[in-house]
Amino acid sequence: MRILVVEDDRDLNRQLVSALEDAGYAVDRAFDGEEGHFLGDTEPYDAVVLDIGLPKKDGVAVLEEWRGAGRKMPVLILTARDRWSDKVQGFDAGADDYVAKPFHMEEVLARMRALLRRAAGHATSDLVCGPVRLDTKASRVVVDGNPVKLTSHEYRLLAYLMHHVGRVVSRTELVEHLYDQDFDRDSNTIEVFVGRLRKKLGVDMIQTVRGLGYLMTPPDAAELARKPAR
Repeated sequence: MRILVVEDDRDLNRQLVSALEDAGYAVDRAFDGEEGHFLGDTEPYDAVVLDIGLPKKDGVAVLEEWRGAGRKMPVLILTARDRWSDKVQGFDAGADDYVAKPFHMEEVLARMRALLRRAAGHATSDLVCGPVRLDTKASRVVVDGNPVKLTSHEYRLLAYLMHHVGRVVSRTELVEHLYDQDFDRDSNTIEVFVGRLRKKLGVDMIQTVRGLGYLMTPPDAAELARKPAR
């Protein structure tokens, strides 16, 4: 999952990016409203952490322009303001949630997990598909109760597919959502990561849909999908 952090305080920006990356996300950063608006308007983020008090263009204006342009990614706003009217203004502009400064980083991570799972239609922090269980809170994967050790990129790929179980996901979409802006992107690496995931999971759940991409389904559904129609 790919996140954008828009925060002008460089120390706080660094702390947020570090915490999100440690939690398994690909993260881009911006330090003012104009840069943040441009990235959010041109890149396919899964969610955004957006400060309200930004230089060049304030966060409310940035959010209003995103929503006016049809950008639907979940947005968590950060504010140092205590007045309830500022929070209302943020929600009216299209925010999905907020955290008031100062905050505990664990709260930001928990709210981000909640935004992402709600956006994908999941109710809990555990994503389950057949024998595979992914705990988004602990960044932990188990198959039939047995832990599976994954690299950061393998985990991101599995997490994205499990957030979108039952939907064909193209290679292009995976590249756009798994890597940050500075990563040397190559869609061929997706095939490598998928191959590694299949071996480590040990269950046939990630199907290649020729010419379209990949589909994650429970084992029984995957078996049915391979059977020719009568």
